[in-house]
Order: sequence, then C-alpha cells, then structure tokens
Amino acid sequence: MELISQKMRKLSPELDPLRIGSGWKKEDLSKPQIFIESTYGDSHPGSAHLNRLVEQVRKGIMDEGGFGARYFCTDMCDGESQGTDGINYSLSSREMIANMIEIQAQATPFDGGVFISSCDKGLPGNLMGLARVNIPSIVVPGGTMNAGPDMLTLEQLGMYSAMYSRGEIDSSKLDWAKHNACPSCGACSFIGTASTMQIMAESLGLALPGSALMPSISSSLEKVAYNAGRQVVRNTLKGGLRPSDIVTAKSFENAILVHAAISGSTNCLLHIPAIAHELGITITGDDFDRLHRNARYLLDIRPAGRWPAETFYYAGGVPRIMEEIKSHLNLDVLTVTGKTLGENLEELEKSHYFEECEEHLHAFNQRYGVNIKREDIIRPYDKPIGTGGSIAILRGNLAPEGAVIKHTACPKEMFKAVLRARPFDSEEECLAAVLEHRVEKGDAVFIRYEGPKGSGMPEMFYTSEAISSDKELGRSIALITDGRFSGASTGPVIGHCSPEAIDGGPIALVEEGDLIEIDVDERKLNIVGIKGERKSLEEIDKILAERKAKYIPKKPRYDKGALGIFSRFAASPMKGAYIDL
Repeated sequence: MELISQKMRKLSPELDPLRIGSGWKKEDLSKPQIFIESTYGDSHPGSAHLNRLVEQVRKGIMDEGGFGARYFCTDMCDGESQGTDGINYSLSSREMIANMIEIQAQATPFDGGVFISSCDKGLPGNLMGLARVNIPSIVVPGGTMNAGPDMLTLEQLGMYSAMYSRGEIDSSKLDWAKHNACPSCGACSFIGTASTMQIMAESLGLALPGSALMPSISSSLEKVAYNAGRQVVRNTLKGGLRPSDIVTAKSFENAILVHAAISGSTNCLLHIPAIAHELGITITGDDFDRLHRNARYLLDIRPAGRWPAETFYYAGGVPRIMEEIKSHLNLDVLTVTGKTLGENLEELEKSHYFEECEEHLHAFNQRYGVNIKREDIIRPYDKPIGTGGSIAILRGNLAPEGAVIKHTACPKEMFKAVLRARPFDSEEECLAAVLEHRVEKGDAVFIRYEGPKGSGMPEMFYTSEAISSDKELGRSIALITDGRFSGASTGPVIGHCSPEAIDGGPIALVEEGDLIEIDVDERKLNIVGIKGERKSLEEIDKILAERKAKYIPKKPRYDKGALGIFSRFAASPMKGAYIDL
C-alpha cells in the first residue's frame, strides 16, 4: 500500500525541499507522515500545557517509525470571556477550528493524525475536524487541573461573584476564590463541557482507554500521549483505521449512555449532533431524551455532585463507568486500539489500571484529609444517584423544536410549575434585574435573542449562577433562553429553546404576565395563560398567531466577520448549531 504522503511527494516536487527547509531530515521524508494538531497556546490553562503532550506524541511516532509534523490552532476560553461580548465568539470558534484543521490537513495530506485538546470548543472542534479529514486518528485528551484549597473549583466563582454583588461576602473572600480556583493547567475541575467532551472522545472510541480526565500534571498522561503516537502509526500501516470505520450510530449511543451516567454538560447536545453530522449520521436531542430515560446517573462530581473532577480518574474513569453500565452498551464497536470496546474493557480488567487508580485516590485522600472511596465517586449500578438520566427535551407551543433542561441540577420544586413570564431581550438586562431584586418568586425569566443566529449563542452563566445561588429564587423561579448554559450551570435553567427568537420562534412572542407551564416528567414547555389568566391551548395558539402577524424581526447582532458568517448559516440548536451550507 502506497501512503498518501508518498503520492504527494511525486505530485509536488517542491514538497521535499520545503520540508527540509523546515527542519525535516532526508530520511524523514519517506516515513509515515503524521499530522499532530493541538490547541496549544497561552490562551488558558486547558491549552497552556499541551506542547508537553505534543512532544510525547512526536516521540512515540518517531519510535514507531513515523514522522510527526506539529500544527496548532489555539482555542479561546469561555471562562476568560464570560460576562463580556467575547463569549459570543465561543460556539462559532468550534466551527473555525474544524475549518482550520480541514485546511491544514488537506492542503498537504497526511497519513494519520493525533489531535490534542482539553476544553469546551477546542475538543469538539477537533472531533469535527478529524471526522471531516477522516484519516487514521487518535485523540489525546489534555486532562484536568487539580482542585484548590478546600477543594475549591472554578465553577464556584459564579456563586462567589453573585454573593459579593449581594453584599454577602467581602472583597477579600472573593479575591481568595479568584486566586486559588485554578492551581494548575488542565480543564476546569468539574463536569462541565470540557470534562464532558474529553469523556465523550473516549466513549466514542477515539481516545485510548482510560485516558479522559487524567490529572494534567501526571506522568500517566504523558505516557498516554506517547502511546497514542505509536498507535496511530500502527493504525496507519495496517491499512488505515479511520474515524468513519470507528464511529457509528452505535458508538454515539454508547457515548450518550455515558453522558447520562455522568450527568454531562447540556452543551454536549450541540457538539455530539455536530460531530455526527460530519460523519453523515443524524443525532438529535430526541436521541438524548430517549437514551436518558431510565438511564442510571452514577457520578457524584461537581457541579451537580460533591467532588472535583480529578477524582473521576481516581475512581476508574470512563472504563469504570462503562463497567457499571456494561449491559446497556454496544460492546462490539471498534476503537482506536483496533479492538472492540468489549475487548478493551476485558484487557483493562486484567491489567493494573484500576489498581493504579486506587493508589491515586489514596494520595488524594491524604492531600485533603478525607476518606472517600471509589463508590463515593462512581456509584455502583444498583445504587445510583438517580434513574432518569440527567437531561430532558421539553416541547410545546413555546419550543416546538425542543428545549433542554439538565434536571439533575434542577430543584424538584421546578419539575412541575406554572410561572409568570418576565421577558428580557439580553442577558445584561436580565442579570441586572436579578441582582437588583426586581425578579420575584414565581417568575419565569426569559433571555432571548441569544441563539446562534441572534448573537452567537453565548452562555447565560452569570445569570444562572445569580439565580441558583439565591436561597429563595433558586427554588422558586425558572430561567428560559434560546441561548445556552455553561456546563457548570445549576438550578432551574432551560436552554436551546427552538426555534430561536431571531427566527420568530414563540420565545420571541412571550409577553409580560404570560403563564408558563414547565413539566419535566411529561416533557412539556407551554404558554398556558395570558396576563395571568389560564387559557386553552387552542386560545393560546390563536393569540400567538396574532402576535406573530405583528412581529417585527430584529436584525442579528453581527453582520460581518466570523460571527456574521455564523449568524447567517447556523443550524438550529437542536440539530447542533453547526454551519449549515
């Protein structure tokens, strides 16, 4: 079999001298050529350490007889841009990263690729990109940061900030939290979007077994990177094990079942459908809802649980989760090891992997003076935290295409409620109203025109934290938006409401005093009254039609640049909000 890189050398006589000028040796030119893509850069803790892993991958490639070429596409940080217009670029950056990977890998095609990333948009962007390029590929997740003193983790900053704004703590306590929440590199230490997507990469079979959410500073993660470099060369020389050979509809079912078991980020409902779309597979919110129903929720890690995310690996990581839900998984799917998922799990059981995890857990207990066991972090299948998964797709006259709620992070009081509508046309207006106590018990607070086409679909993190950290409001109101939430968000929050307001969806037609029905168990989200008075659904439909006839569409916030492109072509949030041409 002639490798594609060698065909390129014949077609382009300039290729050899240009690569020699870049530092390649003459003997490197005839080796299997491996594309090493990472989000390395000084943008945030999730990417600042990745060059260390890049070099380990490169060494593994070299030791297996290949040559690794380093490429970079640094991602942005949702946390650093939170609360500013910078967060509007977050979701669109996923598309741009995928585009850049396509450009880099297709301009001078490679024989295989290793993709290294840690965080919210970098990892799904890499997963979309590698699916699009479709060469033998392995993902190396960049790991998680350690927790700070008192097990402080970054998602608690929203709570501390809201408490400071309300005068409940002084500036010294807020500064303490700011200066101690990120003690090392790696993804933030909770099951937010970054951690969820690392777990999804492994659950899809695209990362080596047990590699998701390792502590970023550990030598074990460097070993994973080295082994990934060697494995990708083997896969390439064996005829090529491509993402399209590995990731099937069954693989996505496995990933969604793991998502249910970990109470993963709602942003996964944007990323998994977008990755599937690159492979010609259709995954929707309905697939999440179907698979989450009756699924066991097992993971007691923040933001919904008690422990920081570094303990996930100490408890056995993705393999332990999979062992607990093994009877529901498709064990015959292929993985990047060249073996099936079932074979991987059998090999890990015979290896020292779980014993090494227990040793790390013992060290964690000593560090913080606690005595937690594996079962305290990943519950046994027969002793779950919950039995209804962790998310639900709500529908009704308010969200005909659907809306998502993470019910494991929602107070039980909000599972079934009728609330008064308080609509706001931006997060800034809504946040000010919450912090100034202009929002009352029994309100359904709306933030609209924040969908993909409206403003890029930013996170409503600070508003959700301001609500959930308020002892009264957190159990008596709901936040409904066509925007999205941070993976760290908790409380009575409903996002991705579709169609979005900028497209004239029903969320744009909501008026002050409308009655809003939420019923999580029945999967309902409806307008059921006008000006505080209950109406039949037929009457509501007529009133909404009258409002729609008078509706004057707003212009998208952006009409040029990256966000102009995204606003013009983004698909519905319930389809994945990818650029749909």
